[in-house]
Amino acid sequence: MPKALIIAEKPSVAADLARALAKSPGMKPFVKEKDWYENETHVISSAVGHLLELGMPMVNGKKVGWGFTSLPIMPEQFELNPIEQSADRYKLLAKLLKRKDIDSVINACDAGREGELIFRYIVDATGTKKPIKRLWMQSMTQGSILDAYKHLRTDEEMMPLADAAKCRSESDWLVGINGTRALTALNSRHGGFRLTPVGRVQTPTLSILARREREIAAFVPRTYFEAIALFEVPAGHYQGRWINEGHKKDETDEHKKAERLWDEGSAQAIADRCNGKPGIVEQTTKPARQAAPLLYDLTSLQREASNRFGFSARR
Repeated sequence: MPKALIIAEKPSVAADLARALAKSPGMKPFVKEKDWYENETHVISSAVGHLLELGMPMVNGKKVGWGFTSLPIMPEQFELNPIEQSADRYKLLAKLLKRKDIDSVINACDAGREGELIFRYIVDATGTKKPIKRLWMQSMTQGSILDAYKHLRTDEEMMPLADAAKCRSESDWLVGINGTRALTALNSRHGGFRLTPVGRVQTPTLSILARREREIAAFVPRTYFEAIALFEVPAGHYQGRWINEGHKKDETDEHKKAERLWDEGSAQAIADRCNGKPGIVEQTTKPARQAAPLLYDLTSLQREASNRFGFSARR
């Protein structure tokens, strides 16, 4: 009997799919095999995050050198290589895709660009030509899974997202390999080998840190003053701070602020004018509406769990 192979992004999602889809009308329970779940109509397995990566360029069977003469590196076609740590999982999926009883494939990787890329690289590397559908899940509740299964998306609908994912991956690769080799060659021109990594995201982020480090190193402390007053009102008291209402932002000096005074005499003069004097205090409140934060989707929840608890994709 023909079966559909469902590929999730991680084992825990595959287990959730097996539990939820077993509740679908007419669906038989799934039996746990070694690294997949199977019933009469479906096989469910998973990746463990990214299984493949863009390969290093080769010339006559050797890796491209680090000199300027090898640049730019612009392959006509990008090759995919299994990631060493997850090669066994890739072999498993490739074997399942080749099964004669598997006549279609359902992409159940995370709903987003990276999830699409993980699946597309598996399809490209194995060369499968079997029909593809997309299980686009916004959450991992049983109802959401069953609804997504009822409304599978076509492969044609997902091609723009797949193209965007590949474009991002390949552009990262091109910037990284060419930029790293160019700057490494430049910094090593007087001898030695000074590896200088470059990345589309890494390098701009590093520049922010470097710029801030230079600002800290060049910082010269300056004394400033603030006029603080304690106001007594019938309801009690509160602390207020003087602000220059005519202040304009100085683009050349971020430390000039509306509440700061740069000489003690000016601050003292303000304090003397106000100390012990009655005054009219006006309080203005305006109603405002603010939308409640959205609930977690699967991707944001995984990101939060990774940041807080160090959970891996497998967990």
